[in-house]
Amino acid sequence: MDRPEVTFSLAYIVLAFCFVFTPNEFRSAGFTVQNLFSGWLGSEDIGFIQYHVRRTSVTLLVHSTLPLGYYLGMCIAAPEKYLAYVHLISDGWRAFFTLSLALQLFSWVLVIYWSRHKWGNHPISQNLKAHALPQSGWGAVASSVNTEFRRIDKFATGAPGARVLITDTWIMKVTTYYVHIALQQDTHLTVTDSRQHQLSPDSATPVQILTLRVASINPSVKPFDIRLNSTEYAELREKLHAPIRNAANVVIHQTMSDLFLETFKSQVEMNQVYQLTSGQELESCIGCMQVPANTKLLRLCQEEGEGECQQCYCRPMWCLTCMGKWFASRQDQQKPETWLGNRVPCPTCRAKFCILDVCVVP
Repeated sequence: MDRPEVTFSLAYIVLAFCFVFTPNEFRSAGFTVQNLFSGWLGSEDIGFIQYHVRRTSVTLLVHSTLPLGYYLGMCIAAPEKYLAYVHLISDGWRAFFTLSLALQLFSWVLVIYWSRHKWGNHPISQNLKAHALPQSGWGAVASSVNTEFRRIDKFATGAPGARVLITDTWIMKVTTYYVHIALQQDTHLTVTDSRQHQLSPDSATPVQILTLRVASINPSVKPFDIRLNSTEYAELREKLHAPIRNAANVVIHQTMSDLFLETFKSQVEMNQVYQLTSGQELESCIGCMQVPANTKLLRLCQEEGEGECQQCYCRPMWCLTCMGKWFASRQDQQKPETWLGNRVPCPTCRAKFCILDVCVVP
């Protein structure tokens, strides 16, 4: 591991990976294409389309330079390989150098082609042409998008590499190399998937991520997927003019309490099961009066005399859903990251319990 070429290779791979996928630490330090070339890119607020046409082009050029940059770096890190002399290197290194150089040249040729006719050949410009009227060009559509992007009432969410923007007329998804654009009145949105994440990079609380398919009736506009937190779903619906179909029959949790309830249930299902004594029957839940009571509080988290939890002697009187709602209602709503570890009083006898003390009655 103390060999210079090995150390350089590992360091370069890590830096290149972080530069392409840009974690928050790199973004905070300004080590991004947008920040390094901000002088040439201009302002996104002033010209949204023009900004991203330039951004995607320079991103392609910079990323295509990484393999060649590695080769040039190895020329310095491993001088004994004589990589600076192409006629002396091995066939493997010669092939790598040729492919790296070809990739760089191809990227420049492609960007030069895109820039012709005032960037009219760029994929984003071609996408805008699909929405242009017969007597106008993509520039008129770009002006419409730029104007609406400057409005403060637009819906915006998502990570920088997959940002979702919805204005009064347009649905857009900004990615590293492209910007998907669809006309609201021509699109159908469908909820296709939902995933529950117990941990989030930006929050210590569980999150539900929804995937929506945006499909346009315009055959020239390719469908694309957008992802967002379920807590932002209501705001999304307010900005859209068309209904959203739920093809996957996904239960959408739009509040923090809904998300916590799912986590509460999954945690309780891993706890010890409580078996009813002979002759004991379950009554209806006194919280909702709709389903049988199926939870019992048993002091299981600690030994007798330790901790704050207390033994509850109440018979099963609450269903799991109502118990979860009671548990969430007794928490500090400003600190959802502490909910799972807190203790609350029994809704009947006020004996304190934690989530590990909740047992399901089969």
